[in-house]
Amino acid sequence: MGLELELEPLFQAWSYFRRRKFRQCADVCSQLLERPPGEQEPDSEYTVFQAAWSLKTRALTEMVYVDEIDMDQEGIAEMMLDENAIAQVARPGTSLKLPGTSQGGGPSPAVRPVTQSGRPITGFVRPSTQSGRPSTMEQAIKTPRTALTARPITSASGGYVRLGTASMLTNPDGPFIKLSRLNLAKYAQKPKLAKALFEYIFHHENDVKNALDLAALATEHAQFKDWWWKVQIGKCYYRLGLYREAEKQFKSALKQQDMVDTILYLAKVYLRLDQPVTAMNLFKQGLDRFPGEVTLICGIARIYEARALLQTASSLAPHMYEPHFNFAILSEKVGDLQRSYTAAQKSEEAFPGHVDTQQLIKQLKQHFAML
Repeated sequence: MGLELELEPLFQAWSYFRRRKFRQCADVCSQLLERPPGEQEPDSEYTVFQAAWSLKTRALTEMVYVDEIDMDQEGIAEMMLDENAIAQVARPGTSLKLPGTSQGGGPSPAVRPVTQSGRPITGFVRPSTQSGRPSTMEQAIKTPRTALTARPITSASGGYVRLGTASMLTNPDGPFIKLSRLNLAKYAQKPKLAKALFEYIFHHENDVKNALDLAALATEHAQFKDWWWKVQIGKCYYRLGLYREAEKQFKSALKQQDMVDTILYLAKVYLRLDQPVTAMNLFKQGLDRFPGEVTLICGIARIYEARALLQTASSLAPHMYEPHFNFAILSEKVGDLQRSYTAAQKSEEAFPGHVDTQQLIKQLKQHFAML
């Protein structure tokens, strides 16, 4: 401990950061930032001030950092308010979602009705469970998790809102950076400060709009040649639900710099768009360039896991043709022709008049004849 007290304060803060003692790092940086009186922005002539500002920003970000590559689950609102579907029914074999089984157009009797907050209707109301609940879908989406409201109905309004309150938890006197007073165009011209600032805004403050504005200004300042900023713009678009725009940014970033993380982000977009075959092909292309990469192999494994769920569905409901047909299509896409043919035959037995099943069987027979 005596050795640490003799270290230069900035070096000591960096040492704390490297050892993942982010609270101690932020405290030392705060002491350094209090030295120059009146300085509130990291654009002064004090290089130590700029370094301390940047290091504290990174420390606060790491305290609440969540890896965006992890596959997040769709909330109820995302499924209900999906505006990315081109057609009401996906093309056979291109979706992991099971089609509805109701022939009359109404809800399936196998699905229990749910309340506005997403809880199944049980026939009675528990005390204090209806008070303070939002009355509209829009209000429910914007409502954070509190003691009086039900669980958030979107995947974003739960975890992301909690990240947005991190500034109040880590700084009792208020947020470290007042975003409303920032001149984003000025910081965009300073790449070293801009990247740390972006991650702070995106992860710590959960202010996607300001993060997107900063990333757009920074990539323009870099003459659209910095792949890192394109990835960040894609992450912002993904967080906002603009998946096609995110796809464009990730593809553009891959053209400039081939990175495993960018491949995973792009695959995440395809899975959210319910395009598992496209995501599978992307993973395989990535393995050609990065042989043995564990994260890419895990991505393929998740898609195969979904196929296993379809196989389980077909075993639980053998009288229904949809699980057999979906499993047959997915097996054919991944090259397992024998299982595809077996599942297609079961689909034909359950629904002899299904044209798509007949076409798939015909196509598989042609493949077998060529072998």
